[in-house]
Amino acid sequence: MRMTLKRSLLAAAVAAAVAPGVALATNGYFAHGYGTKNKGMAGAGVALPQDSMAAATNPAGMVWVGDRMDLGAAIFSPHREYTVTGNPQMGDTFALEPGKVESDSDYFLIPHFSRNWMLDGQSSFGVAVYGNGGMNTDYPGHANPVRNAGGMCPSGTYCGGPTGVDLMQLFVAPTYSRKVNDSASWGVSAILAAQTFEARGLGPFAGFSSDGSKLSNNQHETSFGAGLRLGIQGEVSPGLTLGAAYTSEIQMGELDDYAGLFAEQGDFDIPASATVGLAFRPNDRSAVTFDIQRIWYSKVKSVGNSMLPALGACGMGVTSQCLGTDAGSGFGWDDMTIYKLGYQWQTGPEWTWRVGVSHGDQPIPDSEVVFNILAPAVMETHVTFGFTKQMGRDQELNFAAMYAPSNDVSGANPLAGDQRVKLEMEQFELEASWAWRF
Repeated sequence: MRMTLKRSLLAAAVAAAVAPGVALATNGYFAHGYGTKNKGMAGAGVALPQDSMAAATNPAGMVWVGDRMDLGAAIFSPHREYTVTGNPQMGDTFALEPGKVESDSDYFLIPHFSRNWMLDGQSSFGVAVYGNGGMNTDYPGHANPVRNAGGMCPSGTYCGGPTGVDLMQLFVAPTYSRKVNDSASWGVSAILAAQTFEARGLGPFAGFSSDGSKLSNNQHETSFGAGLRLGIQGEVSPGLTLGAAYTSEIQMGELDDYAGLFAEQGDFDIPASATVGLAFRPNDRSAVTFDIQRIWYSKVKSVGNSMLPALGACGMGVTSQCLGTDAGSGFGWDDMTIYKLGYQWQTGPEWTWRVGVSHGDQPIPDSEVVFNILAPAVMETHVTFGFTKQMGRDQELNFAAMYAPSNDVSGANPLAGDQRVKLEMEQFELEASWAWRF
């Protein structure tokens, strides 16, 4: 028991130390799934708990997975770029130089850790450590110089040098789960969150900010917050299980060094989400899962507020709508609804295979493309594959691969009359994890 506890604490420390390197941009900036088995089925599994990372999807599932620990990491590779067409004109507010620009920093390590303890035959306690992210871009300083009012600026997407943002979010979710009867359960997770953010190259927007000194190039700023996740699951007919989970909006402290960028003086809360789904087991060797997930990005002002009305009003002297104010510009994201379908089957006592596909309309309207050069989260479809190989009686190796085909969104540059901007992204991910059952 003492060795098991030491090993659990060591794994948690490693995951917590490395997890801030997270960089995702899949369903907005939420991951397409959590845990290697769940990712192998495109994230469909709110009614099919399979490991101790179930707490990140539906805490009600933890009481069904037994005493176990899961430790893994993914290599995630997003390829991001934007293309500008149309020539700058005299008098344009922010005209971009025509051409294609690719973001650097294409590979990221994403670890996760989870542990579950059965308290008795009817209840469990566990903890999951995982991350979100995704507003991560790194455009070189020499790329795409801007012409403002007909004059050439030295460098950078917005004429402010090397340009981009870096958002990283780490979650620790202690979870309690309890059976209602032999086929139903409920669970609750307290979500403890930490996030860091950095913006570079946004200096030219200082004239549209409530505080130009807290807009850009202030290195990483950190904030902390907390929320709650509630879940239920139960068999509604033989072989068919219903699961549902709701995660509250996570109230985060303000990013003070970016109080002149984000609405509500640097506030950047994490949006609420809800998932409902079914798992059907036609036999004891296979399962089909289907989930529907909703993410309320528009309810967080720094994410959902539109860019142009606020900037336009601020430019006309309405200071209450400048960047950083309650009504200040955001990224203009819409809410997302994602549909996830997964299938797994067993070919013997040692091998289980998984495939999955998910789809959801990306959250960026075509009217918001200029600001979203910083955060081109335009992915819509994910195709996944995975497997589990039993490694003796009490251990297993899990693997998952994801490919998100290239997707784009195009729209007019509202700050330059004759220009259009296209945002484009393609993604790959490979993940492996090791599990111990106790």
